[in-house]
Amino acid sequence: MSSRADSAAATGRALLAAAAQLLDDGGPDGVTLRAVGARAGVSRGAPYGHFADKEGLLATLATEGWGRLTDELVRIRDADDLSGEQRLLQAVLAFITVARERPHLYALMFTTPTRDPEILIGAASEAQDAFLSIVAEVVGADDARRSGALLMSSAHGIAGMESSGQLNEAKWGTTGVELLTRLIRLLARSTQE
Repeated sequence: MSSRADSAAATGRALLAAAAQLLDDGGPDGVTLRAVGARAGVSRGAPYGHFADKEGLLATLATEGWGRLTDELVRIRDADDLSGEQRLLQAVLAFITVARERPHLYALMFTTPTRDPEILIGAASEAQDAFLSIVAEVVGADDARRSGALLMSSAHGIAGMESSGQLNEAKWGTTGVELLTRLIRLLARSTQE
């Protein structure tokens, strides 16, 4: 027999899973506490016991998204079988993969909530710190932040162009991966000069 705390934790996980599905299916407008409760198969009031409101629920989803991304970046950073440039490409692609596979979550991760933004900002900072450690391996610590910003801006632009159908090989003669590979090579070369 499970305890009340175990039951509440299981309900919380079910609510987050249901909210994630609704977000993926219909974006933030598709997520309501009532719909989350129905999808999770719990009472109408259950979501309100776990989340103050929709914004709190969405902020939790975004924070968890950053947490998963941090875990992936740490895995990439610690991969011994990759060169620094390969690690950096994989790290940038980790961001783009979220944008490709879960575009609504990706957009939410880059939207600061109006209330209590510190938790989301902290989660994003952890991912960014892991990313910057990978960047520093290629360009050096002194240029890591500037190069990291260039890479993140490029990744964000590539993700947006891909999602709108504006970045395709037929039109540009290249892909997002090819663009990133070229950019990383240029950055690596610029530090060797």
